[in-house]
Amino acid sequence: MHTSQDQNVYLSSGYQRSSKREWKPLEDRSCTDIPWLLLFILFCIGMGFICGFSVATGAAARLVSGYDSYGNICGQKNAKLEAIPNSGMDHTHRKYVFFLDPCNLDLINRKIKSVALCVTACPRQELKTLSDVQKFAEMNGSALCSYNLKPSEYTTSSKASVLCPKLPVPASAPIPFFHRCAPVNISCYAKFAEALITFVSDNSVLHRLISGVMTSKEIILGLCLLSLVLSMILMVIIRYISRVLVWILTILVILGSLGGTGVLWWLYAKQRRSPKETVIPEQLQIAEDNLRALLIYAISATVFTVILFLIMLVMRKRVALTIALFHVAGKVFIHLPLLVFQPFWTFFALVLFWAYWIMTLLFLGTTGSAVQNEQGFVEFKVSGPLQYMWWYHVVGLIWISEFILACQQMTVAGAVVTYYFTRDKRNLPFTPILASVNRLIRYHLGTVAKGSFIITLVKIPRMILMYMHSQLKGKENACARCVLKSCICCLWCLEKCLNYLNQNAYTATAINSTNFCTSAKDAFVILVENALRVAAINTVGDFMLFLGKVLIVCSTGLAGIMLLNYQQDYTVWVLPLIIVCLFAFLVAHCFLSIYEMVVDVLFLCFAIDTKYNDGSPGREFYMDKVLMLKRR
Repeated sequence: MHTSQDQNVYLSSGYQRSSKREWKPLEDRSCTDIPWLLLFILFCIGMGFICGFSVATGAAARLVSGYDSYGNICGQKNAKLEAIPNSGMDHTHRKYVFFLDPCNLDLINRKIKSVALCVTACPRQELKTLSDVQKFAEMNGSALCSYNLKPSEYTTSSKASVLCPKLPVPASAPIPFFHRCAPVNISCYAKFAEALITFVSDNSVLHRLISGVMTSKEIILGLCLLSLVLSMILMVIIRYISRVLVWILTILVILGSLGGTGVLWWLYAKQRRSPKETVIPEQLQIAEDNLRALLIYAISATVFTVILFLIMLVMRKRVALTIALFHVAGKVFIHLPLLVFQPFWTFFALVLFWAYWIMTLLFLGTTGSAVQNEQGFVEFKVSGPLQYMWWYHVVGLIWISEFILACQQMTVAGAVVTYYFTRDKRNLPFTPILASVNRLIRYHLGTVAKGSFIITLVKIPRMILMYMHSQLKGKENACARCVLKSCICCLWCLEKCLNYLNQNAYTATAINSTNFCTSAKDAFVILVENALRVAAINTVGDFMLFLGKVLIVCSTGLAGIMLLNYQQDYTVWVLPLIIVCLFAFLVAHCFLSIYEMVVDVLFLCFAIDTKYNDGSPGREFYMDKVLMLKRR
């Protein structure tokens, strides 16, 4: 029997199974998976060692200040390197790195294939002849040719064509904080951009796409802001009208699909009928590209609308189950409004870590001992076991990123579990989110570290196989290609399944205060016993949230079509529209994924509640009255 005092204690404080298979609330908790927490801490110390090593070996100075092709760091006095000419020079007044051929990029090795010098100033204006280079050196004291050639010899020496920069020298400006002279006009990097987009056979297409993005940058920014506002509005709607949300989303998506499809066909027919004689030749190709894009969009929208209708027709009878679960989820957001801001904190933590990781990676790229290459220039390479540090660094990127995401899942699970198993909602903690964070830090960091490591073990082989597939593209036979793609697909499916199981394991940990393996086993048993409910409630709920994402993307895309189609600058707006739609989907996913997570946690709590309670005295249900009608 539960006492009245027991009934006011949250089950989120811990559970213990008795011999009668009842779950009783307890106040005490214990730390879970401590060895994994220690392992994670040691791994993070190793990440710190890599960063410290790269900074201590001088890589930080070489990265920030830059260095020339002879190993001299710009802006300081350097020590002589053995057997390397032009090393050990005093570059105190030469603070900028200048490349003789800045547009010669080595795509394979990811570096500028050019001689680098330390100079006093970057040429702010284009220098067309050697005479201009000579005048620049005399007026600014900045010699742009090799150290072995005096400025007076620029126009007379026979070696000037080799030792001086490639003409014409583009106007350049120093990169803030990194002291590299970079061309102001980025058109010299067009070959690099075109090499990345391998499906473009006509370079003019790429140029028109890039010009379309640059011309429409204000519209793109405004549409991205619109998607953010729509996502916030949808979250507010979810909080206050959850009962009718499913029907509203269904109707809006149907109308949006029909309206968007109709608008696309209307625009296509209108542009097809517009006279082509008045269009100048330069814009004729752009008009044809836009017309072709409209046709593709219209056909795709039509197919999507038909499929959407069929899916809704099949799932119409299960909407009632979703409404009940969404109603309770809406109450959760009313009592726990800070859940809405969880994506911001997680995104902020990820951005900070990724910035640290990229900076350390840049340090690693310039660390090591000076080695002379075949051309006689200096490269910095790490020898011995330390040369594999970047592998450790890559594993750290995956594991720690997954750890941060898992902390968010555990925080949300702990807060929702506290809400669900508190009978009197007036007795909720003042800040359930902060209370959940406190429990996570005190007891469950080891569990989170273990769960994220399991995901890492699956992700790394999949990434290796994907890299092998990209490197062997066009070289392997059909059988090997099929096997490789099958392995990648299987690992992707396994990763998705483990992600779902991990999330439910974190919920079980928040309830039971057990270790990861025990929680995963308990969650798996519950999910198997409620397989039909998982299919009926969880799948339909996720589908409804997917419709919400589709609504935001369609609304943003429709606004983008109208704005981009009627802007004064007539440019190709295919790429801007794709950018806007992708950003809208990512924003909607970040917000609605929290709602999806809440629904999943509520379902597991509901399943546990129905299994160990029957409504009799002493075994009262914790669930909301709306869910009681759906427990059978």
